[in-house]
Amino acid sequence: MRYAMNYRLIGRIIAPLLLIEAVFMIPAWGISMVHHEMNAAFAILKSQLIILVVGGILWVLTRRSEHGFYAKEGLVATGFAWLVLSLLGALPFYISREIPSYVDCVFEMVSGFTTTGSSILADVEAMDKGLLYWRSFSHWVGGMGVLVFLLAVVPLAGKNEGFTLHILRAESPGPSVGKLVPRMRQTAMILYILYMVLTVLDLLFLLLGGMPVFDAVCTAFGTAGTGGFGVRADSMASYSPYLQNVTTVFMLLFGVNFSCYYLLLLKRFREVFFDEELRLYIMIVVSSILLIAWNISGLYATTEEVFRHSAFQVATVISTTGFATTDFDLWPSFSKAILLFLMLSGACAGSTGGGMKVARLLLLMKSLRRNFHANLHPSEVRKVRMNGSAVDEKVMNNVNGYLIAYAAIIVLSFLILSLDGFSMETNFSAVMATFNNIGPGFAAVGPVCNFAAYSPLSKIVMIFDMLAGRLEIFPILVLFSRSTWKKN
Repeated sequence: MRYAMNYRLIGRIIAPLLLIEAVFMIPAWGISMVHHEMNAAFAILKSQLIILVVGGILWVLTRRSEHGFYAKEGLVATGFAWLVLSLLGALPFYISREIPSYVDCVFEMVSGFTTTGSSILADVEAMDKGLLYWRSFSHWVGGMGVLVFLLAVVPLAGKNEGFTLHILRAESPGPSVGKLVPRMRQTAMILYILYMVLTVLDLLFLLLGGMPVFDAVCTAFGTAGTGGFGVRADSMASYSPYLQNVTTVFMLLFGVNFSCYYLLLLKRFREVFFDEELRLYIMIVVSSILLIAWNISGLYATTEEVFRHSAFQVATVISTTGFATTDFDLWPSFSKAILLFLMLSGACAGSTGGGMKVARLLLLMKSLRRNFHANLHPSEVRKVRMNGSAVDEKVMNNVNGYLIAYAAIIVLSFLILSLDGFSMETNFSAVMATFNNIGPGFAAVGPVCNFAAYSPLSKIVMIFDMLAGRLEIFPILVLFSRSTWKKN
């Protein structure tokens, strides 16, 4: 059977997203007006008009879209949506000339939407507050997913559950997507309600600790989306220990699969307690904190400082948030090696965190054990099991395919970045930080540095890496595949 790509329906998905993006810019415009930042206010307003015109034209051109939406369209729609939103979302920075280079503007915006937190800004405090707000808010939108938000609030698909499932699968982080409730739109709504509740709780605890309202809002956005854009040059270092500890706790909470929170609401505590991914996530966090605290014990005056900084950095890296309370690039190699492993592992599937995901690591370990057992007992057939249930072989094949693509992208990106002449540590950590949506790396891209010195080509590569990392690789790779655009 041969069918053509349903371009009209893809356009019909992107059009309302552009309208939502323009609406989301209103608070940023209001903040600029309140602070008499007229240049930023004008840039935001002009950007809104451009986005509305583009979205309106797209809406008119696709008003007669037909049904017929398959997995390929889901991947293409997701990849295009994130790319278009980033390209247009970067306009306020470029029009205001706060960031003169458009490539740098797109880098900053993609870093925001993908909740990476890598930045090209040398002096973040010099930026107008309206633009700082928009920069931080992009984390919150991208954390749970812009298309998940669309599915939650706009009934585009009617009763077509296949439509919403393809979109949710393409955008959700993790090796597989399941339904919390029978209807996918309800699933999207539940996810966003849980997301908003946790964000508000985080905000309230920050305000109780005396953090200024603007700082608290931006920090809550960055924590919830596990993004890491700060509003101060030293990230979280100048805030009180209480505020740092609150952020540590919430970074770890947002790194947990949101399905666990839904199960807690249903009082299915046993399922949460015996969740294998959650238990491995907690084990990695606790062991990493203890090992790093032991390794850096001589660098700080008190035991409290040692554990506060080690816990914060473990939380910020494994959740892929990217905040910092200290320059961990100065830590011993053993501690930095642990942080590098945490960059790779990332948070849980179904969370707002990036990285390979703890669930994939767990499945890979189980697959390795099965293969080892098969060599000893060739005639015995064993299934990989997760939380007591057999894992579909399609999921295992997807995990293996993801690992191959993951390694290939890291190698190729590292080679291209090496053309800029930075050290191997800088280039490799820059790739790992952007591809795993971490934020800061080591050496010249460490927590007190930025990515501005890289060439436009390297920044474009890292833009690709950030998008591929956030969207689990395939929705971005499919845009560059010839077979995607052929009739199949």
